[in-house]
Amino acid sequence: MPRLHTTEQVMENAKKICDIVKGTKMGLPGMDLIVFPEYSTMGIMYDKQEMFDTACTIPGPLTDMFGAACKEAGVWGVFSLTGEQHEEHPKKNPYNTLVLINDQGEIVQKYRKLLPWTPIEGWTPGNLGTVVTDGPKGMKTSMIICDDGNYPEIWRDCAMRGAELVIRPQGYMYPAKEQQVVVSKCMAWCNQVYVAVANASGFDGVYTYFGHSAIVGFDGRTLGECGTEDNGIQYAQLSLSAIRDARKNDQSQNQLFKLLHRGYTGVYANGDGVKGEAECPFEFYNIWVTNPLAAQEMSEKVTRPTIGVSCCPVAGIPAPEETEELEELASELNLT
Repeated sequence: MPRLHTTEQVMENAKKICDIVKGTKMGLPGMDLIVFPEYSTMGIMYDKQEMFDTACTIPGPLTDMFGAACKEAGVWGVFSLTGEQHEEHPKKNPYNTLVLINDQGEIVQKYRKLLPWTPIEGWTPGNLGTVVTDGPKGMKTSMIICDDGNYPEIWRDCAMRGAELVIRPQGYMYPAKEQQVVVSKCMAWCNQVYVAVANASGFDGVYTYFGHSAIVGFDGRTLGECGTEDNGIQYAQLSLSAIRDARKNDQSQNQLFKLLHRGYTGVYANGDGVKGEAECPFEFYNIWVTNPLAAQEMSEKVTRPTIGVSCCPVAGIPAPEETEELEELASELNLT
């Protein structure tokens, strides 16, 4: 994990990334796609002014450099840009962004992190939603970033929109190693999707990152996994025909089909149709779609009503008012 402070340092680090693109392609001539971890280009700018000073535009000098490297090497690449200037820069915080660049040096997908790792990350939440585009050799490809992957909804959204490969660059640190390895394997299984994880490693003066970048098959089994070493590289072959055949013909393990054809065996036996039940049976999701503020209240009832907590203050996050704490305590004690 780099620790950088200036645009000049970022550009110098980007040159190193371009050298890795070209060198890795030389060693793995059949490689179609290379993925770099979250924060690998710019590091985490713990100083707010440095974050604004180094925020980039897309397209811009950094993506031009990455595009040239991809074109020269004849390979696709996923690159992290932390951050991308907000439309109202410098009045608003930047976005945490990924770009997918094809082997002709063109940006074919841009994704902005939907779920920043609060309370520490101050990125503006992404406003582009999930994106699915044709990736290398026509594989339908989506990108998510780090903490995004802790929410099952984002995986399902990508998969239901057609993604066959979900790429998850991370800047994840201890003690969450076991959980994050399991999450990507579990979500691959639940969504019949290939997963490519590129996680940071090393120490940046604040956090220690655990590595374990991995490629996971659509059945949840690991196809390749790094250790904790810096600059570790793993690779695997992904099969378009295999995932498309599985999605078309798998039965008991076909979650994407069964979710929207709920109980089709019994429905057909009852003479009530041949498709099963399509209506969403989950109250929370129905409320979230029709009344987001009511869904937010549901969340607060089982967690807390404020973004700050008094027992662990975080810079930039307001502490709860004493009256709010008293109201919460009274509610917990069933006094109201």
